[in-house]
Amino acid sequence: MRRFENYVQEIKYEVLREVSRLTINGELEEQIDNIPEVIDPGPEPRTRCCIHKERAITVERVRLALGGDKENENVIEVLDEACEECPIDRFVVTEACRGCLAHRCTDVCPRNAIHFINHRAYIDQNKCIECGKCKNACPYNAISDVMRPCRRACNAGALSINENKKAEINNEKCIQCGACVYQCPFGAIMDKSYIVDTLNLLKKSQNNPDLNVYAIIAPAISSQFTYVNIEQVVSGIKKLGFKDVIEVALGADMVTLHEAEEYAENIGEKGTITSSCCPAFVSYVETNYPKLKDKVSTTVSPMIAISRIIKKIDDKAKVVFIGPCTAKKMEIKKEDLKNDTDYVITFEELVSMLDAADIDLEKCEDGLLNNASFFGRIFARTGGLAQAIEHILNEEAIEVDFRPISCDGIEECDKALKLTKFKKIDKTFIEGMACKGGCIGGAASLSHGPKDRREVDNYGKLAREGKAKKSISIFDKESISLTRKI
Repeated sequence: MRRFENYVQEIKYEVLREVSRLTINGELEEQIDNIPEVIDPGPEPRTRCCIHKERAITVERVRLALGGDKENENVIEVLDEACEECPIDRFVVTEACRGCLAHRCTDVCPRNAIHFINHRAYIDQNKCIECGKCKNACPYNAISDVMRPCRRACNAGALSINENKKAEINNEKCIQCGACVYQCPFGAIMDKSYIVDTLNLLKKSQNNPDLNVYAIIAPAISSQFTYVNIEQVVSGIKKLGFKDVIEVALGADMVTLHEAEEYAENIGEKGTITSSCCPAFVSYVETNYPKLKDKVSTTVSPMIAISRIIKKIDDKAKVVFIGPCTAKKMEIKKEDLKNDTDYVITFEELVSMLDAADIDLEKCEDGLLNNASFFGRIFARTGGLAQAIEHILNEEAIEVDFRPISCDGIEECDKALKLTKFKKIDKTFIEGMACKGGCIGGAASLSHGPKDRREVDNYGKLAREGKAKKSISIFDKESISLTRKI
C-alpha cells in the first residue's frame, strides 16, 4: 500500500517519524545529532551528489521538525542546502529565434541584457532581472520561460529568487498556503512543525488530572486514510494519548449558523460579504485588498469555534488541530485567537507520529466519533460553506438575497476580489478557498487526487444529522464568542 504521492513526502516523513520516535522514547536531546546518519546511512547517496550533501539537508529538515527559526515569524521556510537543483536561468532563447530585423526583444529590455551574435539573440543572465518583457515581445515565441515550480505555485507573489539564486520568501506577502511546499520537487521548502510540542504535551498529560489534551480533526481527513474507516483513525489518534477526538465539522456547524445570521444582518449595508474560514484567503485579502477587509466575515473559523467550546466545557483542556493546512499554523498565532487552539499538526505529521508509536490503524478497533451534520462535514471542499449557509437561510426561512460564488484557489479568489473592488461583481457572497479543491487540496494532504471530493461527500452522507442546527443542539453556543477581529 502506497501512502505517499511522491518521494519528497516520503523523505519528509522519515525525518518526522525519527524525531517523533526519539521524542516518545525521551531520547531526542541525546540522539538528535545522529538523525542524519539514521536517515541517510550511506555510503552512497539516494538523491543528491554525495552523502554529505544529503545529511546536510537532513540537518535542516530536523531543524524545521523542531520548530525552525524562532526569530522568523513565518511558518514556511526555505531549506538553503536543498534549494539548488532548479534551473538558474529563467528566460532562455530557443532554436525558434530567427534573428529578425525588428529586434523587439532588445527594445523592451530595461537592462540591455539581450544582444545578437550571428543573427541570433542571447540573454546575458548576469543582467537579466526576469521581467519577462522580451518573451512577451518576441513575435516567434522564441523565448522560453523556465519558471521555478515554487514561484509558479505562489499566486500570492511572495516568492522570489535572491542574489545567490536561492528561493526567498517575502513574509509580508506570504499567506502561508503552502503551495510552494507541495510543488517544490526537491522538498526545499517546508512548514515548521509542532510535532515535538504536541508529543511532549501528551507525555505531560499522562496520569495528570489537571491536563486533558483533545485532538480536533478537520473534515478533510475523510479523503486521507481511505484504507481504513474513520472510526479506526479516531481510535489510533486516541492511542497517542489524547483524551478525546472531536470533529472540527461540529465547529463548522456553529460557524454556518453564525455566518448565516451575520450575512442576513449586514448584506444590505455591505453589498458583498466574503467568508472567513480559510486563513490563507483572509491573509490574502488583508495583504492585497486592505480596503475590502470590512467585507470579510467576522465569524471565526470552525477550528477556533470548536476549540472555544471545548475549553468552555473543560477548563483543563489543551487542543491540537489535525488537518491538511499549513496556514492554520499561522492562524493560531493571531493576537485575538491566541490560546484558543494550542497546536496544529498536519496529516503528514500525524502519520509520522502514529508510526513512531507503532500504532497500526488497520489493527485498531472502531472508536466513537462526535457526530457533525452533513453540511459541517462538506466544509472540506470548495462550495461546501456556501451550500451550508444556503441550507440555514432556507431552513430558518430567512428571506434575503443570497448569490454566492465559490472560488477554487487563489487565482479565482483574486478575480472575485478585483470585481468587488471595482464594484463590478454581481454576487453577494464570496466563498474563498486558497487551495484548489478546498481544504482537501491543502499542502500537507497525503493525497491530492480527484477522488477526494467524492470521499468528503460520502463522509457527509454518513452523518446521522442532516441539519447543522440539530447537530450542535447540545452545545451552549451562546456562552462563547464566535466573532473575531479582521
